[in-house]
Amino acid sequence: MAQIDLDKMLAKIKDSQWALADIDWEKPGAEQITPEQWPKLKAFMSDLMWIEHVGARGFAAMARKAPNDTLKEIYTYFHAEEQRHANAEMALMRRWGMLDGEELPEPNINLRLTIEWLDRYSDDMPLEVLGSVIPMLEIALDGALLKFLLDEVNDPLCHEVFEKINADEARHLGVDFHVMEMLGHGRIHQLAIKTVGTVANPKLILGVLAYAPLLNRMRDNIVAMGLKEERLYEAMGKYRRIGGRTKEGRRNPWYQIISQHGQMVVNRDHIYHKPVDALVKLSNYIPKRALGPVPTWVKQLTWRPTA
Repeated sequence: MAQIDLDKMLAKIKDSQWALADIDWEKPGAEQITPEQWPKLKAFMSDLMWIEHVGARGFAAMARKAPNDTLKEIYTYFHAEEQRHANAEMALMRRWGMLDGEELPEPNINLRLTIEWLDRYSDDMPLEVLGSVIPMLEIALDGALLKFLLDEVNDPLCHEVFEKINADEARHLGVDFHVMEMLGHGRIHQLAIKTVGTVANPKLILGVLAYAPLLNRMRDNIVAMGLKEERLYEAMGKYRRIGGRTKEGRRNPWYQIISQHGQMVVNRDHIYHKPVDALVKLSNYIPKRALGPVPTWVKQLTWRPTA
């Protein structure tokens, strides 16, 4: 995989910015959403919007740990772009009559637990972890979900909005995999020792307990919408192929851990799914009051075109 010139990438990112105000949200086409689609599409869009904001919080934490000013600025832009994607998806939900007033979509319990973990612990995680997990989240969930959405929804404005979002995501993934290769430089035993120390971190273990059930719940939700599981698994396989194209990428211990985890996720016969599916069911019994207040950064979400 060709190395990216981060300075050129930053210039391209700056030149490619867009705003919700650039889009005519009153264009015809909203009537293309059928009554049969509406309930499941509302739940689908809500999940998608919160995944975008999970990515935003991840990029905010990565910006604090970036090894140079250029990458820090890129991650700062990516943070804002993921928020913009969430806001644009909320604007589509409002266009389709799925939101009232300043109402925020309700995140499913596993997304809520992931948001809680990010708010408490993501700033304590090393770049090696965040820089390897975020690409999997983007490529497996975001990529598969967006492609499915465009296949199912006929509203032309939806396609216009996601053309902009997809262009941003392509740049995110280019930088993501570049950084994963950067993280594979160094002596292998030093990388391994650092990885072992991080794996044993209780904060990371809590993150895994939030992340693994989230993947399985999202799998169930998209299958309920009509997406074949294979589409999600193909996207996860892309992480393995692209991340492992170079020697440096394969030397990144976190690439190896996450790609191996991806292999377990796509194998529905693997014993891995029994405890994780049990965690999904168990999470349904967690009372909302046990989670505490929603993090203040969630209040930056808005469907308004001036955002």
